[in-house]
Amino acid sequence: MNAKRKTVACAPSAGCVDWHQIDWKKANANVRRLQARIVKATKEGRWGKVKALQRLLTTSFSGKALAVRRVTENRGKATAGVDGEKWATPKQKAEAITRMKRRGYKPQPLRRVYIPKANGKKRPLGIPTMLDRAMQAIYLLALAPVAETTADPNSYGFRPERSAHDAREWVHTLLAQRTAPEWVLDADIEGCFDHISHQWLIANIPMDKAILSKWLKAGVVFNGEFNPTTEGTPQGGIISPTLANMALDGLETMLNRKFPKINTGKQKGELSIPPYALTKGVIREYRNNVYFNPKVKIARYADDFIVTGEDKTFLEEVVKPEIESFLKERGLRLSAEKSRVTHIAEGFDFLGWNVRKYDGTLLIKPAKTSIAKLIRSIRATVRELRTAPGHEVVRRLNPILRGWSNYHKVAVSKEIFSKIDSFVWQKLWRWAKRRHPNKGSKWILRKYFAHHQLASKTFAPQNESGKFRNYIWRLGEVHITRYDRIKAEANPYDPEWEEYFERRLAKELFKTMTGKGKLSRLWRKQKGLCPKCGGKITTDTGWHVHHKVSRAKGGGDNQENLEVYHPFCHIQHHHG
Repeated sequence: MNAKRKTVACAPSAGCVDWHQIDWKKANANVRRLQARIVKATKEGRWGKVKALQRLLTTSFSGKALAVRRVTENRGKATAGVDGEKWATPKQKAEAITRMKRRGYKPQPLRRVYIPKANGKKRPLGIPTMLDRAMQAIYLLALAPVAETTADPNSYGFRPERSAHDAREWVHTLLAQRTAPEWVLDADIEGCFDHISHQWLIANIPMDKAILSKWLKAGVVFNGEFNPTTEGTPQGGIISPTLANMALDGLETMLNRKFPKINTGKQKGELSIPPYALTKGVIREYRNNVYFNPKVKIARYADDFIVTGEDKTFLEEVVKPEIESFLKERGLRLSAEKSRVTHIAEGFDFLGWNVRKYDGTLLIKPAKTSIAKLIRSIRATVRELRTAPGHEVVRRLNPILRGWSNYHKVAVSKEIFSKIDSFVWQKLWRWAKRRHPNKGSKWILRKYFAHHQLASKTFAPQNESGKFRNYIWRLGEVHITRYDRIKAEANPYDPEWEEYFERRLAKELFKTMTGKGKLSRLWRKQKGLCPKCGGKITTDTGWHVHHKVSRAKGGGDNQENLEVYHPFCHIQHHHG
């Protein structure tokens, strides 16, 4: 009986499914194989083959099972849509697989909520139902390989294996040299998700047009009132970031075509320009409204991007209109409030960093707005916990401090880290003094502060059991590290790049596991793969350590008795 259940990844979706007996290793292999074939067909321009393979993936049991697993394991799993439905139990998840059918599918309206933005405004967020999320997830499995194959090389937002750190490194590459361009168009698209043209998306996105049209026209419900949607793709949908990225793909290609690389020789694929035209500041027209300027380059993260140029007037009067024309076709426009041309000596903010040259040296530091946001968060948390025990203060503050420092540790941040540590110490000292107004400073130091590495007075209250101290995260002890930018042409769905991504993942996870020798050895021994499902164990998926022979039955903590699992796979293993 169990042997039959283990092959359920290949069974028809209409059959009876035991959620905990699904063979996830086989399901992952099936989907990865189809995605690799989609990449190959896309590179060859065989769009009929792409469509057939996408249909095969979206109707497969493996794809449906992985889609349900994704929407029931992410952070939004406890948030219901307009129907109030949640998939919490194995039975509900198994039944969901059988409900995922194209025929008769009609998405329900999204539940509209608003979340505050840094500028005081509110961002609309649309929450689909669980079934709609799962349907978006399975169609994304089929669309993502196409999106990655056709994407702009230097687009880094909402793409697998890429991050804001890659975008930061590309900006550094563009602007660090002394001969680098001195002017930057710091651009932002106004309401990108809210204003993308439905007509353009349906005509240009290579996926099931009927399904896509239903999602775009589903409407939203706010305060019990239904409102139709005539433009935009809702923020909150799983597939929405990919749709927005694909709408903006081609921007880099357009700029490279309009402002091609200059070459005084005649190398293949490059324009040959007379030497006099290379004079700094000279802008001339070249062939059919194509301008030459060697320093027009773009770095994009989702709808935030910068464009470099040698001349301010050229960026404002030539490059910017070309970008606006490109966006207009897609129903978009640049934000007049956030888009401006600035000199590199004045600097600009990008993705939470300030990019600026000081006496010819480029330094990328945490932006003042990012620092201010962190300060507000620390103040609000300490104020909220003014009557809470010390270990609770540490538990709430540490994720905030750790996340902020890990994001900025690739920049010039050491001095700012030290200032943040001083601010945190002052806030926690005042917290302790307020909590014990009748105690002296020495008593408070003994109770709440202790020596930790290089700091003799680190906030370290005892935990709930009183057996050991919980130390506050110190930013000053975070090492500034170099980040290796991903290769622009790398595609995680293309088997040709498999070895490259494995080396990259091993390097990243090894850094994360520094100081956890046994854990890193286990991960390397397993080649970074989960023994249960065969999927990669990454910092995003998380991991659990499993004892082959449980400690209750005499198993030890030696390396031969340990394995590293995905958290979900670990639960499934014990359930089985």
